[in-house]
Amino acid sequence: MQNLKTLLIGVYFGIVLIKSEVVSWFRIQKMFRFEEAHMYLIMCSAIAVGALSVFLIKKLQVKTVGGENIQIKEKKFQKGVIIGGILFGLGWAITGACPGPIYAQIGSGEFLALLTFGGAFAGAYLYAYLHPRLPH
Repeated sequence: MQNLKTLLIGVYFGIVLIKSEVVSWFRIQKMFRFEEAHMYLIMCSAIAVGALSVFLIKKLQVKTVGGENIQIKEKKFQKGVIIGGILFGLGWAITGACPGPIYAQIGSGEFLALLTFGGAFAGAYLYAYLHPRLPH
């Protein structure tokens, strides 16, 4: 039953991504060219919702579905984040997708997104393989 709930939430999230045009290659290109604020406004609203959610989780001591305490750990800055962010941004600008929307693009029939998925999968595998040798 839990898997069905998760699947339904994922399908709903995919529909929201498609309807808000967050997975549109043209919207993403316009964002990177600073031609419209659509994507920036969506990102700002996501940041606000995320910050409010973390605040409420900490304040109300919300528990997981399994009844466990949620622990939000502080992360130290690492210089590898800059390199990873640049690579992520380049991939996003070229393909028009970041990891979440890839699935929505595939689900909406944009089968070229399978190439993006393959690249993301290969990049994740390469990172795992090179992890011991990367600056952390």
